[in-house]
Amino acid sequence: MGLKIRLARAGAKKRPYYHIVVADSRSPRDGRFIEKVGSYNPMLPSDHADRIRLEDERIKHWLGEGAVATDRVAKFLGKADLAPMPVFNEQPKQSAPKKKAQERAAAVG
Repeated sequence: MGLKIRLARAGAKKRPYYHIVVADSRSPRDGRFIEKVGSYNPMLPSDHADRIRLEDERIKHWLGEGAVATDRVAKFLGKADLAPMPVFNEQPKQSAPKKKAQERAAAVG
């Protein structure tokens, strides 16, 4: 059984609110979960204290049990110093200019 620490959507239409939950990776996004370990309210300003609430002890316990955080939750955990900050590429390789466009830009500039 693969465990994930992920977001489960709650709240009304156009008013998102997320619970941070530990769930089996095969469970639906808003379906069955094992434990609620925090919450995320994207409607609050980024510097507000209640925007992200985490239960540190329980998250550490589940990470020790082998749970893997999703990208967004890993970013939250990295900022809270509960896990190493994930590394994201700044620009995807697919959207980079192709070879001929790079040659034209080098010739002009």
